Amino acid sequence: MKHKPYKDLKNSKKEQIIMMFDRIAKTYDRLNGLITFGMDKKWRKHVAKIIAKNNPDNILDVATGTGALAIDLAQQSSGKIVGIDIAEEMLALGRKKIKHLGIDDRITMKLDDAEQLSFDSNMFDAVSVGFGVRNFDNLNQGLSELYRVLKPGGQLVILETSVPKYFPLKQGYYIYSHWIIPILGEIFSKDKLAYEYLSDSASIFPHGKKFNTILKENSFINVKDSPQMLGIVTIYEAFK
Repeated sequence: MKHKPYKDLKNSKKEQIIMMFDRIAKTYDRLNGLITFGMDKKWRKHVAKIIAKNNPDNILDVATGTGALAIDLAQQSSGKIVGIDIAEEMLALGRKKIKHLGIDDRITMKLDDAEQLSFDSNMFDAVSVGFGVRNFDNLNQGLSELYRVLKPGGQLVILETSVPKYFPLKQGYYIYSHWIIPILGEIFSKDKLAYEYLSDSASIFPHGKKFNTILKENSFINVKDSPQMLGIVTIYEAFK
């Protein structure tokens, strides 16, 4: 059975993910910063710098949410960026931020599904995903679509949660993610179930070498993973 945010509802996982992010959109950025002690900004900038090294002309930012990573990409590179997401409320907030920053000529925000992308094949020099692949309804389908829209030689960079391996960080991470984060979610977003799901989905996601293998099985090459903060999150790089 697929892991869903709202177990009592009969909607599909994808429908529930849309519902969840629309519900928590207004508090998502602030709470994400609080939960990660502001480290999310550092991780996103790291991703943007990795992509900028290859001087891409066009970048697809998948699961862009409110556009936080898309904005970092625009600040680090000179290419055009398309940010896509399945939650319109998140996109609406992102469009406001981008317009306020005066970079709406560089970033386009679009409602689209990572597992059924509306773009032509071999279209983007780079694809980024920040904290999004674990929410895919069908992970292999989503990754195959990311591969399809990349140009030959194109770069995929994924920032995703992972689980520390060693004592005592592993045990501390479990307590923080399964107890503290849902409480913070309930206080700030009024949706404890959403943050229970986000914590649970992080703990069961096939991170590290397991995810490297999945990327290779989906035809990506030169795959590598770079754990951050002793494995709390991991940055994955791969190429078409």
